[in-house]
This record gives sequence, C-alpha cells and structure tokens, in this order.
Amino acid sequence: MADSTQMTNAELELLADAQGGSGVEVKRIGYFQLIVRRFVRQRSAMIGLAILVVLILMAVFGPLICRFDYTDPDFSALNVPPNATHWFGTDGGGFDLFACVTHGLGRSLVIGISYALITTVLSAIIGTAIAYARGVPEKIGMWFLDMLLVIPSFLLVAMIVRASSGTTGWLILIVGLSAFGWIGYARTLRTVALSLRERDYVRAAKYMGVSPITTIIRHLIPNLGSILIIDMVLCVIGGINSETAYSFLGLGIKAPDTSLGYLLSQGSSAMLSAPWVILIPSVVLIVLCVSMQMIGDGLRDALDPYSRATGSVSDDDTKSVETVVDVQATAKA
Repeated sequence: MADSTQMTNAELELLADAQGGSGVEVKRIGYFQLIVRRFVRQRSAMIGLAILVVLILMAVFGPLICRFDYTDPDFSALNVPPNATHWFGTDGGGFDLFACVTHGLGRSLVIGISYALITTVLSAIIGTAIAYARGVPEKIGMWFLDMLLVIPSFLLVAMIVRASSGTTGWLILIVGLSAFGWIGYARTLRTVALSLRERDYVRAAKYMGVSPITTIIRHLIPNLGSILIIDMVLCVIGGINSETAYSFLGLGIKAPDTSLGYLLSQGSSAMLSAPWVILIPSVVLIVLCVSMQMIGDGLRDALDPYSRATGSVSDDDTKSVETVVDVQATAKA
C-alpha cells in the first residue's frame, strides 16, 4: 500500500471506493449542468417555463392560424362574444380580439426582452466600471448616476414616444425605456462589485498591466453572472409593465400597431357592455408576468447554493459519504 500521507484527493477517493465505498464511479458535472439540474427540480419554475413557451408559441404562430388580421375589421360582427368564428370575440370596431391579442403579446414580449437585454448590458458595464475605478473617477461616476435618478424619466419618455408615428412607436419606446431603466440596476451592481475589485485575481490582472476594460469584461462581469441573469428576467417584467402603463395612458403604442397595454386602454371603455374585450388581454398579461416571476424565483434558487433547490441527501447517500470520509481519515492517519 502506498504512503497515504502523499496521496492526492483523487487517489484517496479511489481508495475509499475500493475499501467499501459505494462502488459507483463519482460523476462530476459542470457548473452550468448543476444550475440546470437545480432549476429542473423546482416544479413552480418548470410550470412558469412551460407557460412562457406556450405564450411565445401563441405569439409566433397565432397570427398564422387566425383567419383575421388585427388591422382588418369585420363590420358584420361588432362586440361579438367569443364564438367559433372569432375565438376571443371582437371589439367595438369589429377587430378580431384573438388576432389583436396574439400580435399585442408578441409586441409586448419584444419590447420587454429588448429592454431587458439593453438595460442589463448597460448596467453591467457602467456599474462595474464605476466600482473598478477609485478616487475621483468613482465619485464622478456616482454623482452622474445620482443626477440621472432625479430626471423625470416618465415625462421625457412620454414626450418622445408621443411624437413618434404608430408604426415606429415601439422602437422609440424601447430606446426611451432603456435610456433610463439601467440607472437603478447600475447602482446595485456597483455595490456588489465593490467586493470583487478587492479579489486577488483582479489585483493580479491590474499589476500585470491588463487594461481596465479587459479586466471588467473578463473578471468582474462574469463573476456577477448569477445576479445579471436574475436582473434580466425581472427586467423583462419591468419592461412589459412599463409598456402597459404608457400604452394604457395613451402615451405608448398607438394605432395601427397594438400591444397588451393598448388593448387594455381601448377595452376599458367597454368594460360593462363587452367585458371580454378587457378581461382576455388582462388574463394574458397577468399569466405572462406570473410565469416570468416563477422563472425568476427558480433561477434565484438554482443559483443560490444555500437554497432548497440544492436538494437533500438520502440515508444511503449519507452512509456512503460517511464511509468515504472514514476511509480517507484512516488513510491520512
């Protein structure tokens, strides 16, 4: 038997298996596979993901299977309840509600996802850059963020979008929301990144002459990956809710385009006479936001090593672990 004091951990594990361990080869998985496994374990997260996939398929293929277009009214069917011809009914103008909801759902998803991607990238770069800087540049960066926070962003975005046309209004809305939506996230990421800039690998990169931009992109931002993923999922909800608020007030999406917020705005006047006009878009919007929230909670638990998503160890597994530990301790002794 080889000298146990000079054996590596891998050799000790093989020795433990040979002397009464589980007899099964230990399988090691990567970090990404571990996160996926923890995410799949959670029933609520999988339900949310399934609902989101169904809604995405509805937004993509809904306009293809519908016999009506969201811009073509049917004047022979005004305020008709859901039936075999018009699956979700029609509104006061004769527009098929199923066609409007599917198109509006796709428009809201595009706005929410685009807003989330842009704000996540901007907040990650600017927040970590301010945290990496020291002295006067850091103070100037924080002053810049504080000044942006006091700007009445709601009014500015409303004026910009209101001046745009109905066909390009959603693009202007994405730009307007993204121009101010990253500020709060940047402050949060800057606070988290303050501890990362003191790590040994960041100091080593600085002393080796690595440029600040390279250090931020290669070392700081990747170590904030778990926070960025959760923030991006929550940003999708924030973008959809912001679009809904602007459109409901008549400051966002305008005809001939449509979105869930625009449908709610148009259907609010017919709440008593044709309740399906506002109830169906409301249910779709609520289900969408709840599914994204369930996915965000699942990602949070999957990325947190101390959460319930890590699972539990059975009695057999505990005995196997204790056997390995005992054998390793005996070998070291």
